[in-house]
Amino acid sequence: MMKKLLTSILIVGLAAQSCTKVNENVYDKYAGDAFYGTAAGADNALATVYGKITGTWGSNYAGRDNCWYDLNSFASDEQVIPHRNTGDWQLDFAQLYTRTELPTLGIINNTWNWIYSSIYSANLAITQLTAANADPSKIAEAKVMRAWLYYLAIDDFGDVPFYTDNNIDVSKIPQEKRAKIYDFIVSELKANVDLLSEARGGAYYGRFNKWAGYMVLAKVYLNAEVYTGTAHWADALAAATKVAAGGYSLHAGAANAGSPLGYQYYELFGDVCPNDETILAEFITQNVVSGNIYGIRSLNSPNGVALIGFAGWNGTVIPSEFYDKYDDRDIRKKQFLVGPQAGGVTYTRDVSSLISPGAAPNEGIRNVKFFPVKPDASGASNDFPIYRYADVLLIQAECNVRLGNVAAAAPYLNQVRQRAGLGDIAAPTLDNIYDERGFELNMEGHRRQDMIRFGKYLLPHGFVPAAPATRLIFAIPTAALNANSNLKQNPGY
Repeated sequence: MMKKLLTSILIVGLAAQSCTKVNENVYDKYAGDAFYGTAAGADNALATVYGKITGTWGSNYAGRDNCWYDLNSFASDEQVIPHRNTGDWQLDFAQLYTRTELPTLGIINNTWNWIYSSIYSANLAITQLTAANADPSKIAEAKVMRAWLYYLAIDDFGDVPFYTDNNIDVSKIPQEKRAKIYDFIVSELKANVDLLSEARGGAYYGRFNKWAGYMVLAKVYLNAEVYTGTAHWADALAAATKVAAGGYSLHAGAANAGSPLGYQYYELFGDVCPNDETILAEFITQNVVSGNIYGIRSLNSPNGVALIGFAGWNGTVIPSEFYDKYDDRDIRKKQFLVGPQAGGVTYTRDVSSLISPGAAPNEGIRNVKFFPVKPDASGASNDFPIYRYADVLLIQAECNVRLGNVAAAAPYLNQVRQRAGLGDIAAPTLDNIYDERGFELNMEGHRRQDMIRFGKYLLPHGFVPAAPATRLIFAIPTAALNANSNLKQNPGY
């Protein structure tokens, strides 16, 4: 998509004899506004924003490390990287997990910078496309991306800097209330989602189409009570129902001897996310566009060599209390490695220490949900599913229970359970839905938000003590406070 913005071919002819007049014939040249009004130009403007989503080390939504995915995943109960007693791994991940991180933590600062760099790019794209009178669907696409980015910002940080015009000094950007930015997000989505393309896959693989736009709206409404104090369960249900109208279905979960983990289900996390269930994916190709490190980061070195031909990083482990919730019949339990493994490695179920002195090298359950495809020592080419249809079904189940329609909730929940090889629940509770979201969506960046919405986040678990309510949002990074005197630090930091 990335193309050179202006191409000029100048043919210079000199008149005969003593004539010095130069005639310039321009065969391919756009003024800036005119260029962004073309299909290629509009895609170029949008590509800048999409490029930020994929990003690279310390600057991306998911795939590489030390940014948004790590901030939100390691603050939850689903995964942690312990410091190793051999001296491996910095304390950042364990500090997030135990909620002892400081505002100077690099992962916090990286996430903040990535979000605001991406918002800047989205603002620029909107300005370029609007000035060029571009296709309204392309302007809408940029506005939906910006709304999504602000949703990520208020989810993590609460009251944050807010601007829609790049002609402002960073030091002067005002800090707006979370609820006010929530209103902006909802307004932008409602005004633009129906202008988006309904196309699925192909050119729209990895792009915000109408259904992805409604998915963001569903997620925003789903967490409205957290952001504003007022629940919007019926609105979340309506938005999720709009997504379901896009024709999505659950990908098959049947046994498949050709899969490294034995089931078709794991194709959802392979090289290309299947179009039947995937609503929005992040395109990743190792050494070309970012890289997916999540399987490699979990495997120990000899186990990694035996499984994929490359040494693992011996990082991420799954807390045993999270693992223990899975039913042994659940096909999703196949993503975890515990006990004797290829390469002569035995992973223990439990971890003895996270920070001091740290865990022994083979302590902890490992996760290969993203079983590395086309890997090398620094990552793999597995695409990342930002949103998929299983989440839609679980949103529909949750909202129905919260609205008192338990019988209506059951079919949505049970579709997800049936694919996993589990029995139906006739009258699901919120705890049933919370657990199922953990089983289905772990390692996909949703867990922290779910824990907060279900009232579980502040509770003690494993090595993690009970936390004060101030930990429901992260600290504003110290560097941002130093750059903008308008910003006030979140309470408790």
